[in-house]
Amino acid sequence: MRRIEAVDLEKEIIIVDDGSTDGTAGILKKLDQSKYKVIYQPRNLGKGMAIREGLKYATGGAIVIQDADLEYDPRDYRALIAPILNGEASVVYGSRWLRGHFKDIPFNIFKLGSRLLTAMTNFLYRARLTDESTCYKAFKTEVIKGIKLDCRRFEFCPEITAKVLKRGYKIYEVPISYHPRSFSEGKKIGWLDGLEAIWVLVKNRFTH
Repeated sequence: MRRIEAVDLEKEIIIVDDGSTDGTAGILKKLDQSKYKVIYQPRNLGKGMAIREGLKYATGGAIVIQDADLEYDPRDYRALIAPILNGEASVVYGSRWLRGHFKDIPFNIFKLGSRLLTAMTNFLYRARLTDESTCYKAFKTEVIKGIKLDCRRFEFCPEITAKVLKRGYKIYEVPISYHPRSFSEGKKIGWLDGLEAIWVLVKNRFTH
């Protein structure tokens, strides 16, 4: 939260506590409630459901998705929203590959998954992305609010990518920083989520 607050932008911060059991809810209740909109899910429902709930409360002109871990740097917000504010794009993705941070990381299942999902997206939707599965996704508010989302967990990424591309939006990419964490540090996404992402990309390509 301190890193987000330090970004010199006019912004509203919407926090969704997804049924946490690690003391997060207690910390959130001690925050200055005039500075945030805090939403408490009754139980853990998944990233997709947290985003869908948070979108209901967003009122700004652009929306940036931020995971709670520190893999992504809020100082990249300006680069993410600049194409939207300048009228160059309606959807912007922060690519971990363009600045080289992902290239320098030893080969692992996450790099393989990122490459595979990006290649599938480009093939199925005739896109030219370098990083489909990035967390840092920014949207004009009316764009993302105008799309019906069905996601519950990590399938948010392939679902929103598929649906914005099918609607004819070009996804603009900008380079971002990336500091990965391991399973021992709390990373949750796994290979089953990768299989689900593939299914979501294929399903949305051939359905209305």
